[in-house]
Amino acid sequence: MLLDASRRRMLACRPTKTGRKSDATFGFPEDRLETPMKKIRLMLFVALAAMFAGSVPRCVAQAPATAPDVPNPLSTSVKFQLGRVNKSMVAAAESMPADKYGFKPTPDMMTFGHLVVHIADTNTTLCSKLSGTPAPDTKLAEADGKDKLVAGLKASFDYCTTALANVDDSKLGEQIAIFGGRMVPRAAAWLILAGSWSDHYSTEAVYLRLNGILPPTAQPKKE
Repeated sequence: MLLDASRRRMLACRPTKTGRKSDATFGFPEDRLETPMKKIRLMLFVALAAMFAGSVPRCVAQAPATAPDVPNPLSTSVKFQLGRVNKSMVAAAESMPADKYGFKPTPDMMTFGHLVVHIADTNTTLCSKLSGTPAPDTKLAEADGKDKLVAGLKASFDYCTTALANVDDSKLGEQIAIFGGRMVPRAAAWLILAGSWSDHYSTEAVYLRLNGILPPTAQPKKE
């Protein structure tokens, strides 16, 4: 009885070939409804529908759990980036030949040596402000030569790694003075630091390519 009632509800408005309404099964006329084959098809259809409906809760129950939140997301993300840019930016400085440290694309642009000094100064200044620790008393000049400038760049990244190790997101709204005494929230200083790495590495890459050298991140991976 339950099967017949469900069947009639599903098919009550299905038109037959004559255009009238009928409780036919899958378009078969009423006088053929009770044939054994039609009953078997209908029973299979209901059984498959029940199996599919029963599988839905199991699929939902097997869905992966939500990943846990990352503590101190801003500082953690920037420090993670620091580990990667350290290698690529130092490698870029090492890739430029010593006799090209005076190269600049146009007369109005800085030399490659000046760029390396600028990167090191930016690192030590911002990491000092964010951590509240004194910056290294290291003075670099673009005329110092490749070896000293590369060493100074490495030291600036080492300082940032140590200075920022225990800094978290607890005071992101606090105002701090950065370049020229400009006051910005700590959150902005974190973003400026991360943005400077992208900006400066892209500049290194342009200088290298203009001298026919592939930047570190563009070189084929070693097997």
